[in-house]
Parts: sequence; structure tokens; C-alpha cells
Amino acid sequence: MKLKTVFMLIVMVVSLALPSVADVVTPTTAEASVTYTCTLSKKEKRAKAWIAVKESGGNYRARNGRYYGKYQLTISMLKGDYSKANQEKTADRYAHNRYGSWVKAKRHWLSYGWF
Repeated sequence: MKLKTVFMLIVMVVSLALPSVADVVTPTTAEASVTYTCTLSKKEKRAKAWIAVKESGGNYRARNGRYYGKYQLTISMLKGDYSKANQEKTADRYAHNRYGSWVKAKRHWLSYGWF
């Protein structure tokens, strides 16, 4: 086989494997236009920000296996919407449902190293 043909086959195989990764990294226009308004107290916001730094360094695109985003939520929790607004909303819902508050979630993180 010619080098050019081999190169084209490699590019084609890689491009077939990457669309799911590209979808995760690049939100669509519809996702980017969604906003989320946080109504947490200052104490809750501080605990939330602290967890975000510990989980991902505050990076909305951080990835660790099946965990994604600023709060390292499971990809299935985000339901295909990796926008900042959805990450914030989903993280708030998760922390409230699991721990009752971000302050309690931080307490859990300090004890176990995850939230």
C-alpha cells in the first residue's frame, strides 16, 4: 500500500472514533445559549466553588473516565448536554438530593475525598 493510502485510512478510522469525543467537548449552539441562575447563599456558593476546584480545577471540560466537567458528574447524569448551564443545574440538583446542601457535600468530600 502506498503511504498516502495508509495515512488516509488512519485518518478515516480516527475520524470515525472521534465524533462522540467532539460532541462532549464542543457544546452545540442551542446548548451554549442556555443560562442558569444560581440562587445559593454565599456560604453554599463557597462550598460549591471549593468542590469544583478539588474535582476538576474548575474546568468545565475536565474528563476522568465516565466523569465529566467542573463537578465530575457521570456522563449519564448530564444526559448529552455538556453545557456550563446544565453542569451547574445538574450539580446543584445532585448535591441537594444526595447531601442536602453544598456545605454538607463539602463535609463529605473532606471525609472521603469525593462527592
